[in-house]
Amino acid sequence: MYINRFLEKQIQKYLNTREIIAVTGARQCGKTTLLNHVFQNLKKAIFIDFEDREKLELFETDIEAFIKLYIKDYEYLFIDEFQYAKEGGKKLKYIYDKHRTKIIVSGSSSSELSIHSIQYLVGRIFIFQLNPLSFEEFLSYKNKKLFTEIYFEENHSTPMIKKFNDYLNEFLIYGGYPRVVTSESEEEKRTVLKNIYNTYFLKEIKQILNLSSDYKLSKLINALALQIGGLLNYNELCSTTGFTYNDLMKHLNILNKTFITLESRPFYNNPRTELVKAPKIFFLDNGFRNTVIGNFQQTDTRSDSGNLRENFVASELVKKELQLRYWRSKSKAEVDFIVKKNGNPIPIEVKSKLIQPKITKSFRSFIEKYRPKQGYVASEGLFANKKINGILVKWVPLYHIPAKI
Repeated sequence: MYINRFLEKQIQKYLNTREIIAVTGARQCGKTTLLNHVFQNLKKAIFIDFEDREKLELFETDIEAFIKLYIKDYEYLFIDEFQYAKEGGKKLKYIYDKHRTKIIVSGSSSSELSIHSIQYLVGRIFIFQLNPLSFEEFLSYKNKKLFTEIYFEENHSTPMIKKFNDYLNEFLIYGGYPRVVTSESEEEKRTVLKNIYNTYFLKEIKQILNLSSDYKLSKLINALALQIGGLLNYNELCSTTGFTYNDLMKHLNILNKTFITLESRPFYNNPRTELVKAPKIFFLDNGFRNTVIGNFQQTDTRSDSGNLRENFVASELVKKELQLRYWRSKSKAEVDFIVKKNGNPIPIEVKSKLIQPKITKSFRSFIEKYRPKQGYVASEGLFANKKINGILVKWVPLYHIPAKI
């Protein structure tokens, strides 16, 4: 069954423009399925896959023959797994400059599309990132009526809060990879996640990036998975993994570029000071992270439930194309997340359980210093609004944060 992806509306909007469309994202997050869904509704369109060595070699060695076969008679050309193409950007520019065929490509590694290709395709390409399902996409698939008719309301009854939290708990444990979400049993979900993890090393790390340090990288991923939401300690990570400092920074960058981890950097009035402050680390998908540490226990029975909830918020913010920031003062007051919308900072605190609308001293310090228009405190099931020092603070259940930001 096709899961509706919110990105499809954006792609549809640009199908009749001149620019190349590129869709990047993690392996098995649904890029091929999404593009196939778009492709099926178009006339004079062709869909090819660069895992087909014959088509890839033709593109790389005889571009004129490739044009005769796949460009001249079509208005739309879809190329899946474009990251396998060497000098792909240069050849796409050649096609773009000489032919009117609309080109749509996908790639699981951002390096080819975001670095090597862009130098040739500036002004000629729109790049979109498809992530594993957001919680809103997940909920829309699981219970469309609940999503469309109740989810966006300002308040939910106690039974509704419990129902939403049941969906959230599944999402916190198994994440949002489409094949995982559509699996019928927990055993199947775990098997799919293990395959996603193994495929990441087999194809992304060895086949595409040609890295031989996959054992050390595996140790690094495991170390990061055990400290989500924590500040990176580079010396400790070097000791754990055996990487030199330079190699560690290289591999941390690879994990970001291949859509595994996310970094949250400190929020300051002066952005230049961020360069000397350690980032916090999160994972794009909770299911992938739980696979790394081999823990699929229910959230109410595990010691890292707070980390999972914080990781959920980080991931959902990134899926809404917001930059991750945290705030920490010299006196060590700290707010979990600061996002900017329309130039205004929005503080977000994640708490396990709250019965009454209270804020921490750290949260109060932030709103007194920066005077944001509003802030949020996310917990298990509390809805409330309250003005603190003239600033509107909203308490919402954790599952409702994506609807508010």
